[in-house]
This record gives sequence, structure tokens and C-alpha cells, in this order.
Amino acid sequence: MESSTETASNTGAVIPESNRGRPRKGRGPEPGRGKKGLWDSVKQQKYLYFMSIPFVIWVFVFSYLPLWGWTMAFQNYKPAKSFWNQKWVGFDNFVELFQDERFYLVLRNTLAMSLMGIVFGFVVPIFFAILLNELRGMMFKRFVQTVSYLPHFVSWVVVAGLVTKMLSIDGGIVNDILIALHIVDEPIQFMAKGSWFWYIVTASDIWKETGWNTIIYLAAITGIDQEQYEASRVDGASRWRQMWHITLPGIRSTIAVLFIMAIGHLVSNGFEKQFLLGNSLVTDYSEVLDLYALNYGINLGRFSYGTAIGIFNSLVSILLLFTANGIFKKLTKESIM
Repeated sequence: MESSTETASNTGAVIPESNRGRPRKGRGPEPGRGKKGLWDSVKQQKYLYFMSIPFVIWVFVFSYLPLWGWTMAFQNYKPAKSFWNQKWVGFDNFVELFQDERFYLVLRNTLAMSLMGIVFGFVVPIFFAILLNELRGMMFKRFVQTVSYLPHFVSWVVVAGLVTKMLSIDGGIVNDILIALHIVDEPIQFMAKGSWFWYIVTASDIWKETGWNTIIYLAAITGIDQEQYEASRVDGASRWRQMWHITLPGIRSTIAVLFIMAIGHLVSNGFEKQFLLGNSLVTDYSEVLDLYALNYGINLGRFSYGTAIGIFNSLVSILLLFTANGIFKKLTKESIM
């Protein structure tokens, strides 16, 4: 009878015959196996790595290299002096920033317009994409989709001119309609009322970006298994039920990722819209953090102060991003990190 054990050739260890050929448990991969597999993967995808080099360089030059400029926030920066001859002032610029009453007014405007943009500008494209997906006529569907996302390619300079003209008291179509319907007796000066400014900016942004933002949702909808719709129709579900119980849950992960990213930009909503649509009569409602950094930092030669505002923007954005990502990860198991 053959022995039930045999001696390993290298180590002299006795291995039961019944265990020969089975993978070893509790041990890591064989030496050199992981590195070899990684190197083989790199060689197989070398052209993809070569193609990504320009983008890596671009990100490094325009996203990471400028972080060196953050040192200006801790200096009394003077462009005529070299970096080593600048006067270091510590956190004085941040102390001045947080003691400025104007800063809190601007922060209010920024948060208000950002929240309105998230509530309306984020929800509207989702429902528009779902309704657009329900259209059965392909020619009409493509026509509506094309018309809806064309405003994205229109410059905010042109959009601001159109909005201002439409809301003007002299020949503005909105005032003409309101007067013709006897809703108002005299034209309303929309662009001179600060309380209207947030709504004007939000409505303009929705009109301009809704069609473009629906593209990614339509792409996510096409990835939903069509057999689910067929099964629901067999069970007698209406189209509204299909949208609520199949389409919306099917794009939940896409919604979660985009919503987390939108929250990350809550205090960094740019200044182009506010700068072009605003005027001296609505400054207390139109000025946002980026515009505040431009007006009270760069335009006045206070580069250190403007840099401090930019650092505040970036740090708050990172904090909001990680906070939103953590909350959504616990609630929906969806995450972008």
C-alpha cells in the first residue's frame, strides 16, 4: 500500500496526499506573482498609459502646481518683490476676512443661489430626462432633445443680454404679457429689484443647462434592463408606475454621484452669471464669493486677501464633498470615493 503522505522536494515538509493539488489557505500569493501580473497589465495597456500622459501633465500644471500660490494668503504679497522677500503675516488675512461684515452678506448670497440651483436645477433635468425617455416618436424626441441642449452652447454674455431685454420695462416681452393679461397695471423693474435677482439667475441657469444635464440621465436610463418594463406591463403597471418603480431606481446611483458632486460645488458656483446679470442696484443680492474675491482682492491689488478667499472656498468645498459622500454612503451605499 502506498503511503498517504509524501515529502516535499524542497522543504522536506510532509503533505497529506489528500491535500495535494489544492490551493494553499492562509497564505499570500507566490513570490513575484503579483508584481509580474501588474507589469504584464502595464505592458498590455501601454498605449492607454501613453495617451493619458498629456492629461496627467495638464492636471498637474493647472490643478496642483498653482497650489504653491496659496502661500500668498499668509503673506503681505507685493508683486514687485521676490518670494523670499515677502513679509509673512500668518493668518492676518483670514482674521480680516472673517471680521468683514460684507463677507457674510456675500456668503449668504452664494449659499442661497447655490441651494436654489441644486433644488431646481438638479431636479428638473431628472424629470425632463424621464419624460423625454417616454416619448415614442423618435424624430420628435430627437428634435426636443436637440432644441433643449442648444442653449448650453450659448455664451452667458448672450444669455444675459436676452434675459435683460426680455425683463426690461421698455419693450420687454414679459412685461408686455403681464400687462396684456391685466396681471399688472404698469411694467415691473425686474432687474432693479434685489429680491428678484436670485430667482432670475436660477431660472436663467435652468433654461440654459437643463437640456445638457439630461444627457447623462438619458444615458443611464438606456442601461436599465428592458425586461423589467416588459414584466411590469404584464402585471398591469401604468407608465407612471414604471417611471416611479423602475426608471428612478435604475438611475439612483447616477443621481447620487451627481448630487454629491453638486454639493461639493455649493460655495464655488462661479461669478459669470452674477457678474453679467447684476448691476449696482442689486449688488447686495448679486455678489458671490468669487465675485467678492475679484472686487475686493484682485481689483484692489490685495492678492493675499483674494487668495485667502480662494482657500476658504476650496476647503469648504472639500469638507462638503466628503461630508455628503459619507452621508450618502451610509444611507444609499453609493459613493464616489
